[in-house]
Amino acid sequence: MHDVLIAGGGPVGLFLAGELALSGCSVLVLERDQEPGSPLQALPLGMRGLSAGSAEAFYRRGLLEAIVTASGADENEIGADPEAIEAPDPRGVSHFAGIGLDAANIDTSALPFRLPSPAMEGFVTNLEAVSAVLTKWAADLGVEIVRGVPVTAVTQDDESVVAMAGGQEYRARWLVGCDGGRSTVRELAGFDFVGTDPLFTGYIAHVTFADPQQLSVGFTLTPTGMYLRTPFEGHLGMMDFDGGAYDRSKPLTREHLQTVLRHISGTDVKLTEVHLASSFTDRAMQATTYRKGRVLLAGDAAHIHSPLGGRGLNLGIGDAVNLGWKLAATVHGHAPEGLLDTYTSERHPVGASVLDWSRAQVATMKPGPNAPALRQLVHDLMNTADGTTHTYRTTSGLFDRYDLGNEHPLVGRTAPDFRFEDGTRLGDLLRGGQGVALDFSSDRALQVTAKGWAGRIRYAAGQVRNDLGFRALLIRPDGIVAWVDDAAPDRDGFARAATHWFGRPAQ
Repeated sequence: MHDVLIAGGGPVGLFLAGELALSGCSVLVLERDQEPGSPLQALPLGMRGLSAGSAEAFYRRGLLEAIVTASGADENEIGADPEAIEAPDPRGVSHFAGIGLDAANIDTSALPFRLPSPAMEGFVTNLEAVSAVLTKWAADLGVEIVRGVPVTAVTQDDESVVAMAGGQEYRARWLVGCDGGRSTVRELAGFDFVGTDPLFTGYIAHVTFADPQQLSVGFTLTPTGMYLRTPFEGHLGMMDFDGGAYDRSKPLTREHLQTVLRHISGTDVKLTEVHLASSFTDRAMQATTYRKGRVLLAGDAAHIHSPLGGRGLNLGIGDAVNLGWKLAATVHGHAPEGLLDTYTSERHPVGASVLDWSRAQVATMKPGPNAPALRQLVHDLMNTADGTTHTYRTTSGLFDRYDLGNEHPLVGRTAPDFRFEDGTRLGDLLRGGQGVALDFSSDRALQVTAKGWAGRIRYAAGQVRNDLGFRALLIRPDGIVAWVDDAAPDRDGFARAATHWFGRPAQ
């Protein structure tokens, strides 16, 4: 019997599998597709944007360089000067409802606790590249992957979960559904999935145009919808505000796509060939809880929304990073009471916020007699310093904050990438999937106390190039700050926080 079964071998399932295996759990991934990869994962339709927060997650597991290389991204545009002491200004910011924003408008004084890091910016990747890197990482850590076995039944009791897949029973102590927006695990386990109905049918396609000069490059909002042409030749996106009425079970024909494009663009543009196409909607739904007994959900299985702003993959990566160490601690028996339930309490509000961000963009783009006035107002507001800064804080993935019951402004946020004088960074210390106790005091005041959590918390002491005024911090395995001391080191406070998140110390 395995410790954990994961249904779904996409990026979220693979990242979670690696997180669990890194912590010593036995993991089996059940993937319904027979072969890895698909044309929809490759460029151009598999194109995705990784946020700075996701880049940071990959960096903290030693995967960023491989992801950057596989994505064909420019490493010089992602990391900061390795000798810098202060963080550079952000170089990029996401759009809102197709409204482009200038990173020069970001008010960096509203971005506290930043330090230079190899992961400072988001970048464009594709699902094929991310999946390839994560598949290798998981396999190197001993994760088993079985393909061509869709899950068809799920049962559980107080001790284990049984999944029927490909006509065979698979038993584990826990099951995580990472099997996408139409999750079978979610349905079989009886999760409630609630939200809002769609306003549009969206299309992405790789086509050949007879007359591409009729269409502008970039986002183009029209009186009847929106189309997007990217610099990638023949890459087309469309939003048709039909209430999501298109029957997505039908094959997408050249004639249908051309009709929709002409309707939206107001041109007589001609498509000579459709190489690959897919449709989607802006239906925004979320599971009311991410755990039912020994079954949990992550990624699109837990929440779906329109792809506007490119936050879906990033939201799923955040789920995996948050869940992995908590589930591993539960498997190993040293998790404090209620730790696994904090997965829902921390990640559900983040998912709800992303769904609302998506809904707001759709409402801004919806055609109608008042739409131009609304769009102009939103455009003007978003392009102020406050508007651009708010968008960056919301979409970068670096400024989410979990409510950990501590009012300190850094607690609950991702930790700055402190760099010791010998060149070691916090990101290096997090690679093993343990928590980290950082002690910048000269008397090594926390060293004896931290020994009680050896194997769960890694202790690191010394002078750093920029301590931001802190003397000690406790960092969870997901890189979230659990406790800080900016006065004299407080061993009692450290011990309380360590016990709360990592269980009782060894005797």
